[in-house]
Amino acid sequence: MKNYVIVGLGNPGREYAGTRHNIGFEVLDWLAGSHGAVFAPSRYADMATYMLKGRKIVLIKPSTYMNLSGKAVAYWLQNENPEPEHLLVIADDVALPTGTIRMRKKGGAGGHNGLENIIVTLNTEEFARLRFGVGNDYPRGMQSEYVLGRWFPEQVPIVNERIKLAAKAVEEFVLAGIDRAMTQYNKMPDAPKEEKKTT
Repeated sequence: MKNYVIVGLGNPGREYAGTRHNIGFEVLDWLAGSHGAVFAPSRYADMATYMLKGRKIVLIKPSTYMNLSGKAVAYWLQNENPEPEHLLVIADDVALPTGTIRMRKKGGAGGHNGLENIIVTLNTEEFARLRFGVGNDYPRGMQSEYVLGRWFPEQVPIVNERIKLAAKAVEEFVLAGIDRAMTQYNKMPDAPKEEKKTT
């Protein structure tokens, strides 16, 4: 049986729920909910599993906080022992417009502390990732506050729709591989720009 480890990056705790930095958690929550899987606290992470056409999908939400995500990823890779190409990490990306999805086979951290820690801990950039755009509508020097902030009300419907799209991309990765998933989902148009409410 093939094992797949899907890691959604975020920070544990109610105060971080619904923030841009936790979009990885939200995609995994949608995947789990759509298959009747339930997250339970486990070693270094909340973990849920389900089967998809003979493949075991292990969903991991690190409880180590973003900057130590690599500790959780390393543990669950050792525990589940998937093929290297069967690891996928979902992370927020300020370089992409809100709701835009891009998949990559490998690459650097792009300034993302969670990805950076995973790369350092695993000593490799050779793992697939799904980048979920959160936009960059923040003043200079305020990136941290922006990603740790919650979505603007007008963004919520777009983000909710794109979470479902990201979940489909994850399952395409599992069923057909990263190349097919990139071909199919990287061609998707950017999410429509949200209309800012005026008062």
